[in-house]
Amino acid sequence: MDAQSRGRADNIDPADQWVLNPNTGEYELRLNPSGAQSPVPGPRRSARRDNGAAPPRQRGDAPVREPRESEAEVPQSRRRRGAEPEPEPQGRRGGRRPAQKPKKSKAKKVLAWTGGGMALVLVAVGSAGYFYVKHLAGNVATTDVGSVAKKGFSKDGAFNILIIGTDKRTGSGNAGYGDKNSVGHADTNILLHVAKDRTNATAMSIPRDLVVDVPDCESVQPDGTKKIISGTDQVRFNESLGQEGRDAGCTMKTVQAATGIRPDHFMMVDFNAVKTLTSAVGGVEVCLAHPVNDPKSHLDLPQGKSNVEGEQALAFVRTRHSFGNHGDLDRIKAQQQFMGSLMRKMSSGDTLSNPSKLLSLAEAATKALTVDKGIGSVGTLKDVALELKKVPPKNITFLTVPVVDNPADGAVHKTVIISQELAPPVFDAINNDVSFTDVKKKEKAAKDAQAARLKGTRSTPAEIRVRIFNGGAKGGSASATLLWMQTEKGILKSENAGNADAEQSRTTLEYAPDQAPQARELAALMGLSGSALKPGESVTNSQGLPTMTLTLGKDFKGAGVSMTAPAKAPKVDNQSTAGTAGCAS
Repeated sequence: MDAQSRGRADNIDPADQWVLNPNTGEYELRLNPSGAQSPVPGPRRSARRDNGAAPPRQRGDAPVREPRESEAEVPQSRRRRGAEPEPEPQGRRGGRRPAQKPKKSKAKKVLAWTGGGMALVLVAVGSAGYFYVKHLAGNVATTDVGSVAKKGFSKDGAFNILIIGTDKRTGSGNAGYGDKNSVGHADTNILLHVAKDRTNATAMSIPRDLVVDVPDCESVQPDGTKKIISGTDQVRFNESLGQEGRDAGCTMKTVQAATGIRPDHFMMVDFNAVKTLTSAVGGVEVCLAHPVNDPKSHLDLPQGKSNVEGEQALAFVRTRHSFGNHGDLDRIKAQQQFMGSLMRKMSSGDTLSNPSKLLSLAEAATKALTVDKGIGSVGTLKDVALELKKVPPKNITFLTVPVVDNPADGAVHKTVIISQELAPPVFDAINNDVSFTDVKKKEKAAKDAQAARLKGTRSTPAEIRVRIFNGGAKGGSASATLLWMQTEKGILKSENAGNADAEQSRTTLEYAPDQAPQARELAALMGLSGSALKPGESVTNSQGLPTMTLTLGKDFKGAGVSMTAPAKAPKVDNQSTAGTAGCAS
């Protein structure tokens, strides 16, 4: 059984062969033992005992599905001694039935699950068997960044993953690149936001030469001890990793401090990732507006399209003396072109239909990754992969944090700072899950219903009765909102109800049907969207009177600050998508 068919019996969907082992909490592959199987890395356990009998079920075992007719040479119903084979079924006119159209290969069905991105190849190799997936899990390194990263991965909402490319010169053939003693700074940084409805994603590059304030952070040292590393003001972003022993958690905190966007998880790769991934897929197509011969990065390519892999691919993403003004911003444009091309290649039929490429890609991708413990298991990485796979490449937008030259540099521009005019709308759009591409909304009816909640009669502020909970906003937000309501808006029937039972990401206003006019007025005053309004049952306040419930979530911006999300994301200079190709200039 080859890599394409391993993990499936004749015409059985592989999903039907994965059975939960209650002792380990993992899904294990139960294969039909009738055929010989080629070995896979790692130990294998037989699904049956040496005598061919199925092992007796123990108390608490997961039920094992009986084989279908197509799983054995003789149907279960006819397994009796001396039974004659039944004649072939006849057609209406006595002849044989016409040959049925062959079904789509189950292996191809499994391979079709995959999409672009390093983690996505884990989905494809699921067809290679449980123990091979466990083998791949052993390739992935994890870093404990404490509470900076989320404990687990949620498949139900939008999520942000910070992708970090370090300049650490570890690995074969990398010692000769520049600073061989580098501790591994945050050389290439991309904040990947995946929309809740999976129709789109935004990959925002953060320049390594962006001047930021790096906050205090807790870092786990090589000996396992934890150390609080003092923050540093007005330094390059790349110093958020490696410098003074900072780990990826420090980089995540720096991103949140600079943009207001919290990364949920991180994935970190080094130089070898580019070389091994591109070789695994047989090279990536890039395009140059002019020929390049850069002795510093060793990039030597003609004008037009070229296929690069290995050392040449690494040279392409490293060079910055051959594009534009020889700075990091123009290097980022070339890197974005490269990543879009790599995504297209990884999700192409040529890659997905080639078992050898898939397995090589799986090995290369997992060996290249270091992730936080929240997504460090193979099952969780597979979940991430499946969610990323849902996003069409044409709706993955590449853009860069809007910046301006740092005036502190003087005449020679070496660093950049965030544009206070252009960047905030970009950050708000990402925080509010607004797409940078025009996508067809899957939930238009639901959105129309949400918008309808805002239409209709409104009460006066004096008629509004509401209790306010803090459900994840900054400390003191409920008190500040109460003061704003009573002194500035005349909402006197309001009270501070303290902290909510649990934190929530979005601010909500719950109300009974007869309180809808009050809800519309309060929504208008606070700038709440229709999705924030939650019709429910009547509740009472501390005085026993019917009241609405306002819960301030993590997205709360402050008392009196409108909560209305941007209807459309702003246009960003030089933004592109993974579905388009361009030429670096």
